[in-house]
Amino acid sequence: MADLVIRNLHATIAGTDTEILKGIDLEMSRGEIHAIMGPNGSGKSTLSHVLMGHPGYEVTAGEVTFMGEDLLELEADERSRAGLFLSFQYPFAVPGVTVANFIRMAVNAHRKGGPDGEDDPIRIPEFRKQLQEAMELLAIDKSMSSRSLNDGFSGGEKKRFEILQMAMLKPKIAILDETDSGLDIDALRIVSGGINQLVGPDMGALIITHYQRILDHVKPDRIHVLMDGRIVRSGGPELAYELETSGYAGITEEVSA
Repeated sequence: MADLVIRNLHATIAGTDTEILKGIDLEMSRGEIHAIMGPNGSGKSTLSHVLMGHPGYEVTAGEVTFMGEDLLELEADERSRAGLFLSFQYPFAVPGVTVANFIRMAVNAHRKGGPDGEDDPIRIPEFRKQLQEAMELLAIDKSMSSRSLNDGFSGGEKKRFEILQMAMLKPKIAILDETDSGLDIDALRIVSGGINQLVGPDMGALIITHYQRILDHVKPDRIHVLMDGRIVRSGGPELAYELETSGYAGITEEVSA
């Protein structure tokens, strides 16, 4: 059985009848890279928020299991401790809270009641060593650890920080919501390199993107096209090049037919 199994998932904006997800089916496991592509308004970001338990959405039908457990019964923090991670499309700033302190609090929150039974806070020397190694992996200057979280960061710095969190929290499945948006080519290569080094037997990645360019650097096992709240087509890496060449018009015609 796959680590993440989504079956007939329907979701609305909370408190309304506005249905955004209209029957999503998807399976993936650690060690795999899947990409979800689709036009604006198709439900890509909504899917990521629903999986992480955002209160702004309500699941009205379907089921999601993660590591054999009913994901929809878990609170957002429990989903994170279970090994699900979301890299935000628009990371927020927290003036006054340093990068190092934020990540250490996140790591300690994961350890508390986590599956490995490590309730004690991480020791400072161990944390510093892990953080330094992760920052070197992503070509992040060590001085950034003392800066306020995302306060005054460039777009590329914010996205690299998201991957830095991923490196430190070591999730089982990482959902990357348009991590490539706002990146120049150098930042894209650094971020992609970090993803490639982190994904392996113990970690998978679900990449949500508009564009094929990140998939030149991070090679997906499967690509899924999301339109109007449904996955309408799935395929291998070649599907991304087809979309880059012809856009979504051809698939839209197929779906309409």
